[in-house]
Amino acid sequence: MTATLSARLLLALACVWPLAARCSEAWITPAEASGFRTTPSYGDTVDWLRRLAAAAPDRLRVETFGTSPEGRPMIVVIAARDGDLTPARARAAAKPIVLLQAGIHPGEIEGKDAGLMLLRDFAVTGRLPHLLDHAVLVFIPVYSVDGHENTGPYFRINQNGPQTMGFRGQSQYLNLNRDYVKADAPETRAWLGLWNTWRPDLLVDIHTTNGADYPYDLTWYAEDPHKLPPSIAAWQKAAYAGDVMPRYERMGHLASPYLEFRDGRDITKGIENFGSGPRFSTGYAAIRNRAGLLIETHMLKPYAVRVHGTYDVVRSVMAHVNADPAALLRASREADAWAASRVGNDVPVTFRQDPTPVTVTLKGYAFTQTPSEISGDLWVRYDPTVTKDYRIPSWANLLPDASAPVPAAWAIPPQWTVVIDRLDAHGIRYTRTAAAARVTVARDVLTHPKWAEKPFEGHHMLKDVDIATAREEVTLPAGTVIVRGDTAEAILALNLLDAHAPDSLLRWGYLDAIFEPKEYGEPRVVEALARKMLAADPSLKAAFEAKLKSDATFAASPRARLAFFFERSPWYTAQKVGDDPVLRLDARALDSLPLH
Repeated sequence: MTATLSARLLLALACVWPLAARCSEAWITPAEASGFRTTPSYGDTVDWLRRLAAAAPDRLRVETFGTSPEGRPMIVVIAARDGDLTPARARAAAKPIVLLQAGIHPGEIEGKDAGLMLLRDFAVTGRLPHLLDHAVLVFIPVYSVDGHENTGPYFRINQNGPQTMGFRGQSQYLNLNRDYVKADAPETRAWLGLWNTWRPDLLVDIHTTNGADYPYDLTWYAEDPHKLPPSIAAWQKAAYAGDVMPRYERMGHLASPYLEFRDGRDITKGIENFGSGPRFSTGYAAIRNRAGLLIETHMLKPYAVRVHGTYDVVRSVMAHVNADPAALLRASREADAWAASRVGNDVPVTFRQDPTPVTVTLKGYAFTQTPSEISGDLWVRYDPTVTKDYRIPSWANLLPDASAPVPAAWAIPPQWTVVIDRLDAHGIRYTRTAAAARVTVARDVLTHPKWAEKPFEGHHMLKDVDIATAREEVTLPAGTVIVRGDTAEAILALNLLDAHAPDSLLRWGYLDAIFEPKEYGEPRVVEALARKMLAADPSLKAAFEAKLKSDATFAASPRARLAFFFERSPWYTAQKVGDDPVLRLDARALDSLPLH
């Protein structure tokens, strides 16, 4: 008998009645041991999980998938029956893969402590023996490990426990739940590697909300159907509202779709969509053609209530997946096929509020609004002893707004390494040209850029720009990267590369250099140039005089007046200021390329 088998037999014997109570005590989690007053350190969390995995090696595996900026290992726990603890084994067994993550905002940490309890009850105590009959769970107990260890009592003023909480940003002061597309943080790069290794079918992201007070234990959010492949939209609708949340409420809880109030001072004015996009977890899952679910426990509920609520909602999610694993796998396959079929179609990349609200019932508390001599605004106070149902308008539904075309391929010249680096980080497949090639391409020409005044996540974002498309003949150098549009990564590539996409590399400021002319004219030289241009073009003269009359700021600026002429001259246009380096190819151009 091997040592491992002996250890497992002893553990099994130790858990047989009447010693079952002692077994449960042996696997009490640190949060349970404290009565949910505290949450364990990262080191204690990892130690506990490694001990648990050692007790059930056929059901649990602890792996390191990255290193934080401060040098801490980023761990993930794989949980499954029958030893299906690798991506290959999971796929061979036709088991959907669920990625459950906690602590992307480490002050919102109930997902970690609920996850420890779930793994224990699946692997060793026998309380949840069927949790993973037909699925594999990939569990990140703490995503932002440096933020988790930057702990203190004063980080979440809105929240009721635990005694100390982690910090919202990681050690480089980045919010990881805004970093999915731009992938600045080492943690995001590690996470993307994990995603590309496992290719999960469902992402569940655990948070704690801020906002109003109400009776709900948690609220939940799924991306609007217009943002999703049709098969994923259909699966999510049937899963969440149709099964997961009703089952969760039958467990004794109260849940609501996410509540983003239009006016935090007056909940009766209604709710709206909070505007998730690819920079967020569920928004990123959407552009990877996968289902996503955001869980927000309620900040003012005691920590024990929030942990147990998370435990139960994950149980409910897994029950739905287990009941029909083929449905989720089929939705993923169909979503990939849908994404690969979009060549020649425009795909929405921005969304607007549906102007027609629907009426919903909000289970809330009575509240008062008192004029405040401190803020000069209204001071809102809720009375949790008085429950009240409100009929309120909801503008949570979205409609497509700006769209972008999916070409036969995108071409990125090899010098644009910042773009190619992000393709690599996201696992987007590409080939390269083996030799220089002359082809006709579509290029976006970008004018009148406007940047945000304040930094956001380390960037001054490009807020607005005029986009015009031009067709031109160019020479693509050898080594040009070619990303095909007929693959499962097409929607991801579109959101990363297209100028219309709000989380594209262009919008995050990685291509700002294209807006900077490098050659300029001395004022005395441009003075002479302007006179020649005015003499040669009466329409230019009329436009100049009209602008002098209509724009006092322009008229008062010698620099702007000279720029008016220089920027309309070949001396400026030859610099190709505002030419997007990301090019679009049609099928004929793609077929003509010499590719490796």
